[in-house]
Amino acid sequence: MKDCIFCKIVRNEIPSYTVYEDDIVKAFLDISQGTPGHTLVIPKKHIANIFEYDEELASEVFARIPKIARAVKASNPDIKGMNILNNNGQVAYQSVFHSHFHLVPRYTSNDDFKMIFKDNSNKYSPDQLKEIQESIEQHMGD
Repeated sequence: MKDCIFCKIVRNEIPSYTVYEDDIVKAFLDISQGTPGHTLVIPKKHIANIFEYDEELASEVFARIPKIARAVKASNPDIKGMNILNNNGQVAYQSVFHSHFHLVPRYTSNDDFKMIFKDNSNKYSPDQLKEIQESIEQHMGD
């Protein structure tokens, strides 16, 4: 896409701190550096989000993420873990509409990166959970 910032990075029209690149993906430092080493992995092909992946592209992109994650972790002995995030849609905090995966190194539990998974288990009955399950199962072929 002509105006997509990540497509411009792929075309080398905008400089980046590239850590890995091949015919399928490009991985580069996130300019915001949520934590030191925060890396983005993007498919070179412009797709907006996870909903646009076909099985082949998903297989190719996802297969490269562990290799890149291992390299990021190995780059600094202080890295103790890593969050791998993929936001899809504005409501899910996607701000650049070219699919990308955040590899966020974790150094300590106080390294200024937060994720909250609220426990809403008391809000759903077994029947409600079964209804959600069945609705998802019905759409697995879509």
